[in-house]
Amino acid sequence: KMITHLIFVGLLALLSSSLSQACNPNILENMDFPGNDITFLYSPDVNHCQLLCTQHPSCLFFTFIRADWTHDDRHFYCYLKSTPSGEPSAQTPVQGATSGFSLKSCSPDPQPCLSEVYQNMDFPGADYRYLFTGDHEECQRVCTQDPACQFFTFAQENFSITTIRYKCHLKFSWTVPRTPVIERKAGVTSGFSQKMYQTQHFDKACQRKLFPNTGIPGRDIESLPAASPEHCQTLCSTHPRCTYFTYNRNTFHCYLKESTHEMVTRASDTGTSGLPHRSCQFDNNWARVAYEGVDFKGSDIRYELMDDADTCQKTCTEDPHCQFYTYVDETFFDRSYWRHCFLKRVITIPAPPKVITLTNVVSGFSLKNCA
Repeated sequence: KMITHLIFVGLLALLSSSLSQACNPNILENMDFPGNDITFLYSPDVNHCQLLCTQHPSCLFFTFIRADWTHDDRHFYCYLKSTPSGEPSAQTPVQGATSGFSLKSCSPDPQPCLSEVYQNMDFPGADYRYLFTGDHEECQRVCTQDPACQFFTFAQENFSITTIRYKCHLKFSWTVPRTPVIERKAGVTSGFSQKMYQTQHFDKACQRKLFPNTGIPGRDIESLPAASPEHCQTLCSTHPRCTYFTYNRNTFHCYLKESTHEMVTRASDTGTSGLPHRSCQFDNNWARVAYEGVDFKGSDIRYELMDDADTCQKTCTEDPHCQFYTYVDETFFDRSYWRHCFLKRVITIPAPPKVITLTNVVSGFSLKNCA
């Protein structure tokens, strides 16, 4: 009976996959897909919302709340949604909402060009650098040329606060994949796509500056899961505010820290600390390592049956959507998962932490990915 049940579940999964594989780029104005929410994020427009859904591992369709929505204050909410069938449970006509479908099956560009500029719209938060520029076009050029900048907000000449007119706010969001949860688990092996973590080319190779058995207390700006000290160092090197880091090998926690005044170290049985790489060529050999007994939990796109972890890694590398993976071998306690290769991804397009209307400001994205 258990075998019959597993076969039935597998057939259901294949059926759901086939139902959701047709490319459907259509956008439905003034239509809500109520319920079936996975999460919500902020978006400046429906096209960006659709890209968020496309890159989310399980989103199949979405509803975007526009600026002309009058029912409440949920403007610029992008609701990511999913059902087993791949289709919305209901479609409700409503003014101010736009709905649509993931472009996962449409061979989307993994690094799309976000060229739209948004008048009277603010992307509050995520600032790491400020300067004054003559107009929003120059602000956008500065953002495009800065490796860390993903989006910006510019205060125009008639902005209400006179002291910050012409101020260009450069903002950061993660464009490298971040594994959401890392746990120790017997019978599994995890790793990364070999196409991930490719960085800007520099002539000079980075010198890996790590301090074993060392912790740096306090000064935390963010804590992220990381598979190794070298992975943690790459995350620190990507974040424009990170000046040093501490990695806890027992908990897989990577603590990004900021202080330009001092670096106080202390002995630690579980910690490795270090400095970020700046303007040099990263050594990403750590991303080629297969981490045995480590589970990258969640963020599954799909799974396939295969014989070993090496094949799983190759499959992930060959799949343009896959960023990391977990393989379950035949020593795992639950045999129903044996030989499963789970392919995984997270959102990496620039995503503002919030979007609001604000008179006489202009916001937009870096043009790094634009021709």
